[in-house]
Amino acid sequence: MLVLLPPSETKRDGGTSTPVDLSRLSFSSATAARAALLADVVALAADETAMMRALKLGPRQSAEVARNAALLTSPVMPAIDRYTGVLYDALDAGSLGDASRAFAHESVAVHSALFGLVAALDPIPAYRLSHDSRVPGERLRARWREVIARQLEARDGLIVDLRSEGYVELGPAPRRPGSVFVRVVAEDGTGRRRALNHFNKRAKGLFTRAFLEQRPQLHTVNELIGWAESAGFRLDARESHDEAGGAARPQELELVA
Repeated sequence: MLVLLPPSETKRDGGTSTPVDLSRLSFSSATAARAALLADVVALAADETAMMRALKLGPRQSAEVARNAALLTSPVMPAIDRYTGVLYDALDAGSLGDASRAFAHESVAVHSALFGLVAALDPIPAYRLSHDSRVPGERLRARWREVIARQLEARDGLIVDLRSEGYVELGPAPRRPGSVFVRVVAEDGTGRRRALNHFNKRAKGLFTRAFLEQRPQLHTVNELIGWAESAGFRLDARESHDEAGGAARPQELELVA
């Protein structure tokens, strides 16, 4: 089973002094795309005004340009520790035990706008790049969509997609039984549901932490739903339909927060 997490705009500083080594990153079929994008981002960072425009940064965020300029020499740390924010605060990867962190490396991938899919413990530097950035003048969708779609298509077993829709556009998961997109919703007293924002991220972080702490071996969507219930989460399947209007297997689950 592979859990796909979105990245965060905010990153933790620091790490080990060894600079990023693309040969050490998982999902190695993306190495060429990573190298090309990394070089373009560093080159663009030489022009502060151009980079701030490309990243849609405000005047108080100019330090992000310096981060990108130093990408080839700055320290690295495991991806799951690098990201901060609501989701990653709830996940609290630093407090997980060794067995859970090892399990995370095998079963969790973060979708980085700069590096593509990275496994939980892959060492990466702090950076600033978003799914809607243009580097240089080109949407990242053109860089990543086919690369990531092929990687996910080749992945066996369950794929549980917790990414935001912006990152789904950069590399869609396959539409097949056992590949599901999870949407976080709230339910009112009448049974009506609405999508969440802040609590969406927190629910995804808590869900992922429970998965890593318990380390279940799940092979089907029904097993996923059953495990979630035992762990205190409610996952409901939403029926999807094919283009002809016929019933298809569920491709979306709702996590009721």
